[in-house]
Amino acid sequence: MPALGIVPVNVVAAVGFAILGFGHPAFWFLGLAVETAAICSLAFNPRFQRLVNSRLQTLSKGDTAGQRQALINLLAPEAKSRLGRLSDQCSKVLQVYEGTQAYDYVVTTNREALTDLQWLFLKLLVARHYLEIAGNSDSQALQKKIEGLEAELKDPTVTDSLRQSKKATLAILRQRVNNLQNRTRIMQEIDSDLTRIEAQVDLALENASIQGKPQAISTEIELASDLVSGSLFGDSQTDIAALDRAFAHAAPVRQKMTN
Repeated sequence: MPALGIVPVNVVAAVGFAILGFGHPAFWFLGLAVETAAICSLAFNPRFQRLVNSRLQTLSKGDTAGQRQALINLLAPEAKSRLGRLSDQCSKVLQVYEGTQAYDYVVTTNREALTDLQWLFLKLLVARHYLEIAGNSDSQALQKKIEGLEAELKDPTVTDSLRQSKKATLAILRQRVNNLQNRTRIMQEIDSDLTRIEAQVDLALENASIQGKPQAISTEIELASDLVSGSLFGDSQTDIAALDRAFAHAAPVRQKMTN
């Protein structure tokens, strides 16, 4: 609306009918009928539904980008640089495919595959970050939390739902203690997985540059490290889980459990 900015037209109309209703009450009933008709028509209007969906997707992408950036901010400069190099390689792969005028579905599929690989790479870097900062003090603190939860579970007044929640938390804490005890081995596994993803992206760039026929980039990687349990992500476990749901289109990544 001129001079008013972004104001819904139906709201302006409703205000107008409300003012006119003081002159004649019939305008109030007329305004109510018009407002009801407008809302019903918008509810089933495909264009309006597409507009709402696009705005929701934009907000969702913004939230996802913010959560992802928060995870990146946790990383040390060296890890950030490593993630940046991988991102640059992924961009080069897409540029080659777009330059060869590959089919749109091939470019779209490979863009999603590269996004998935970058997300997996970031998760591995976050897991490595928490293992790097872990130490004996963390192990002792976790052990105290475990003892506290074990004592709380002995309380007969605890409800069943709360008991289940505490048991789940206890299982995660025990796994984190186990991770700390096997810290060196797990870090070696993570380093191996990081190198493998880098090699896969490098191979994708070579294939895109050398071969005339576009190829689909695979995201099916059998990891040496265990990211499924979420116990490697420390305080970022909730954010990781939320972003995993946002990247739900990703192809399943095979995990090799190493206990």
